Amino acid sequence: MAANNRRMSGKKGAQVGSGGQRRRGLEGKGPTPPAEMRKGHKKNRIATAKAKQAARRPAARGRGGKSASELVVGRNPVYEALREGVPATTLYVQQFIDNDERVREALQLAAERGNINLMEAPRPELDRMTNGLNHQGLVLQVPPYEYAHPEDLLDAAADEGEDPLIVALDGVTDPRNLGAVVRSASAFGGHGVLVPERRAAGMTAGAWKTSAGTAARTPVARATNLTRALEQYKKAGVVVVGLAADGEVELGELEALDGPVAIVVGSEGKGLSRLVGETCDFRVRIPMPGGAESLNAGVAAGIVLYEAARRRA
Repeated sequence: MAANNRRMSGKKGAQVGSGGQRRRGLEGKGPTPPAEMRKGHKKNRIATAKAKQAARRPAARGRGGKSASELVVGRNPVYEALREGVPATTLYVQQFIDNDERVREALQLAAERGNINLMEAPRPELDRMTNGLNHQGLVLQVPPYEYAHPEDLLDAAADEGEDPLIVALDGVTDPRNLGAVVRSASAFGGHGVLVPERRAAGMTAGAWKTSAGTAARTPVARATNLTRALEQYKKAGVVVVGLAADGEVELGELEALDGPVAIVVGSEGKGLSRLVGETCDFRVRIPMPGGAESLNAGVAAGIVLYEAARRRA
């Protein structure tokens, strides 16, 4: 009888007091992560090696018509950038990252795009890439923006058989204002936005996000010298209109908006620079019965673009 008990005790099967271990073992563990995220997979080893190479490579410098590449760091910023359609080439994910809801959503958005590389990298590599910023295990690489040439904006209007409607920014350094202007230009039939190469906002991830995707179809041109570019516009028959709180002409009285026009918006604090102001054919003020001293660049450009679109309709 004792021998029989020993044989029975060696049998496999659920034991009393197992605590439901078999049931938990049958539960799903969620969707299978991409090959690049699975440790030991060939694609994971390749992605890790590429991430290390990218971390050691110096940041690219903008040349000609391109800006420098940019990194968006942190779980919420990366998720927001992906959700808003900011262009991206690579999403770096920290090895052994705590896979919370934000991380899963970012990975899902990147996978849905289909053209974003997923690379797993150890934390020290991400620390090195971001110069020690609090990346929280997620880093998104935004490619350099390819700026148009100032003359391309005139060509865009000619291709559509329309009078040019262009917005130029003078001394506007907030990328969100640039993005807002791009969005307004797209909404009211503008043919592009012109920015100076130095001391001005560029098409960063923040500008892309504020533009709500319109930057993909509204070109942004960059001029080495804004005054010279505006003078070239004037030679091409474009009327240059500068916005100024003390402008001699009120917006509603400006007939030039009916034809080819470049609207120049200065910074909220300093307004138009001296040389740019002297280049303008008209200095125009926006009536503000509420008593506000000034408007930010995005709002001011939107008001004038609406007036121009209304007259051209």
